[in-house]
Amino acid sequence: MLSKNRIKYINSLKIKKYRQLHQAFIVEGAKSVLELFDSAFEIEFVLATIEFQQKYSTILSRHSASLETVTMQELEGLGSFQTNDSCLAVAKTKENTFLSQEGNEFVLILDDIRDPGNLGTIIRVADWYGISKIVCSEGTTDFYNPKVIAAAKGSFTRIKTFYTNLDTYLAENKHDKPVVGAFLGGASLYEFEFSSNGGFIVMGNESNGISDEIGAFVSDRVTIPRVGEAESLNVGIATAIMLDNMRRQIPVH
Repeated sequence: MLSKNRIKYINSLKIKKYRQLHQAFIVEGAKSVLELFDSAFEIEFVLATIEFQQKYSTILSRHSASLETVTMQELEGLGSFQTNDSCLAVAKTKENTFLSQEGNEFVLILDDIRDPGNLGTIIRVADWYGISKIVCSEGTTDFYNPKVIAAAKGSFTRIKTFYTNLDTYLAENKHDKPVVGAFLGGASLYEFEFSSNGGFIVMGNESNGISDEIGAFVSDRVTIPRVGEAESLNVGIATAIMLDNMRRQIPVH
């Protein structure tokens, strides 16, 4: 049976200030925990059912993380999601380390993305399309929010993020690289040519889009052409469309 202190500690990590205090975060569910094992994250401990331990005994034997047996009911009581019925891990967060645009890569810039589910989806989409770096505004939701980690489906282990003041970041690091921004009134994305020299792709806030301050750095304003009557696109879906069009032109070699 889990101790009260263990339960209190895990529950505290659902709150940002305690994640920052303890420099730790929660990973829930078999798929995400298994990907965590194969990542560079330091694992503090793992809670798992007997069934999970038996099924993945070989993988677990290769790791030194503390392992504690729990019941399905205990996990469901601890987790944020009712689907978590096999395992939960607590891992150490990484330092907020500067990320630069290098060579012909594209760096994704997120301007005030507030919904954790959207951020998790964007992380997963970026991973799918071979984008390894995401630079986030200071107002963007926390990368280590349990809902972000859950929506990212393991992709959080492969994507690097850097939270910073975007005005300063772009002013100092844009150099001569293009900054492509998604707007409602831009040129058609389907006719736009992405630079083979790489650059930055900016996605804006769910309600307000890209702010005027960040928009001032955008060299190319593009829009996803609307055919039907929908008022807008979810930012996660819009990011996928942007990156898909970029990758059609500039495949990863």
